[in-house]
Amino acid sequence: MSDHEPALTLRPALSADEAFLFELRKATMTEHLARAGEASDDAEHRARVLHRYDTARVICIDGAPAGLLKAHRTDTEWVVMQLQISPEHQGRGIGERVLHTVLQAAQMEALPVTLKVLKGNPAKRLYERLGFETIGEDDRQFHMRRAPRASAETEAE
Repeated sequence: MSDHEPALTLRPALSADEAFLFELRKATMTEHLARAGEASDDAEHRARVLHRYDTARVICIDGAPAGLLKAHRTDTEWVVMQLQISPEHQGRGIGERVLHTVLQAAQMEALPVTLKVLKGNPAKRLYERLGFETIGEDDRQFHMRRAPRASAETEAE
């Protein structure tokens, strides 16, 4: 095992990525959707892959596609819509590294970051570790928010 930290890059999703992203979604989400009583057929997976495709970024490790991030900025917040890491790359801190890019952008603009996570999805622990708090829930998912951090000047007062 090498000590080198794999090169992690984000690039806009291309139409050529749709097949990879479809298989990625099936591999990472089917069990969570089934547990939540959500549709997990191919048509539903394809619709979710294509939803807001303009915001999709392919997570690459050493140049090879390994995941998906969909996040966008509104006037009042950053919204993380989807974060999926292929099973063979899970548990290596990749999701956390990717989320830090969104958290840093939000922090620079003093904006909160919001997301929703299906109940029973272990990713909730990652979000909590990164400072997200549950602000609501529905039958299927938790609604989470991370407030912008106070700057050094305000902390000193």
